[in-house]
This record gives sequence, C-alpha cells and structure tokens, in this order.
Amino acid sequence: MTAFCVMKLVCQATRNEQRYTKRFYGTLLTQTQQKRVFSPFWMVVSDPTKATVLGLKQPFCTAKKPPKEPKTAFGSVGRRIPYRILHVINQDGESLGNMHRAEALKLMDQHNLKLVLLRENVEPPVYRLMTGQQIHQEQLKLAEKKKSSAKSEMVRKELSFSSAIAKNDLDTKTKQIAQWIEKKYQVKITIRQAKDSNTDMFMLFDQILETVSEKATYLSKPKITREGVSTCILRHMSDKELKAYQKMEKQNNSTEKKNENEDLKSRELNQ
Repeated sequence: MTAFCVMKLVCQATRNEQRYTKRFYGTLLTQTQQKRVFSPFWMVVSDPTKATVLGLKQPFCTAKKPPKEPKTAFGSVGRRIPYRILHVINQDGESLGNMHRAEALKLMDQHNLKLVLLRENVEPPVYRLMTGQQIHQEQLKLAEKKKSSAKSEMVRKELSFSSAIAKNDLDTKTKQIAQWIEKKYQVKITIRQAKDSNTDMFMLFDQILETVSEKATYLSKPKITREGVSTCILRHMSDKELKAYQKMEKQNNSTEKKNENEDLKSRELNQ
C-alpha cells in the first residue's frame, strides 16, 4: 500500500513537471515569435562584419572602404590650425619632429614663413614651413600635373577617305578637322589608296596639315599601316609650340620681305 502511494506521488510530480515545462517553453517561443514579427527586417547590428540571426546585415564584402582624404587646396593655412600637436618639416625638407602648434606658429613668425598642410589623415598631421615662392612653385607643379592627366583623357576623332577624294569633299573634311583641332581634340586620319590613283598619300597628309598649321601639328607622323592604307594623328599645339611657331613665321616673313627688297633693288640697278 505504501509503495503504491509513493508511485502515485512520483507520477503526479512528473506530470506537473512536464506541464510546467511546456508552459515555460510555450511562453518563450511565443515571445520569440512576437519579437521576430515586430523587429525591423533591416535592424542595425553593432558590428556589421559579424553574422546575425535576428536581422539582415550589410551585403557581404571583404573590401573595406578606405577613409576619404579631405581635398584641400595647396597653400598657406595661416594661423588657423585645429590640431594641438603637429609634425613639422622645415623649408629645406628636414623633419623638426612633433611640436605644439604654438611653437610651430612661433617658428613661422620668426623666419617669416608660411605653414602648409601636407598630410591630414595621419597622427599627428604633417605641416611644412615654406616660403611664398616655394608655395607658388608647388602650385605650378600641381597645375601641370593636373593638365597632363587631362591630356591622357584626350578625345580622339577619326576620319577615313580615299586618296581619290574630290576637292569639295576634301575641303569639307578639312573644315571638320579644323573645328576638332579648335576644340583641342586629337584627329586620326586614314587614307586608302584608290585603284588607278597615283596620288601621294603623304603629300595629301601634308596638304591637310597646311590648312591647320597655325594651330595643329603631328602627334603621329604619316605612316603605312598596311598595304594601300596610311594614317596619321594631328593634335593641337601647346602654348609653347604656338609661340615658337609664330616666332618662326615672323622670321620667315621678314626674310622673305628682305629678299624681295633685294631683288627689287637689283632689278632697278640692272635697268
């Protein structure tokens, strides 16, 4: 009888434990589902590089974006220095080490120099003491570098025609070339040797260049690329080349005028 009562109590305790367990896990699952329903699908995670179960993170990418370096014009910053400690370089390019900005300003005033920010995205930022002439020269170098990079992205136009082209059509194409040269485009010209044509293609290239000789020159001189086909590339002359060309033309004109005067005098003497 006693054993039967003990077994009954154990069974009742087991049923109570299972019932309480079901209630506990049922409540927990309900709360979890409610959290999943109401939590935003694009929730923010503390570390976007770690996986998360509750929401989506940023698209997977192993390449991290480098910090953008602020674009500032090269020049004197005056006395407006937001950093307390600076790494200073003198006007000769030698490092003076790290120092307080007050000390850097004192050096600037003592030597009548200017402070120029070289690198801001390092710790501490790098400044250089420079003269006004040094700053001007560096600005010219940067402008020239920018100009050369722009030249590498030069627009190139192309024209192709036969060596038997009619004069009117050649004049039209020459005008088109002049317009492109005016816009400082490069112009690639391809001439195909026509059958039963004795036209010298190289002379035709020179004839085209002569019409725009005040502004253009050869980037690539005429050459035969394959049988019966020749090409050349024209470009706009630089300012330096234009000045040299104008000087040469002036000298040629003065020489021609001088020769004409001498011929005229010799004729008068012979008469």
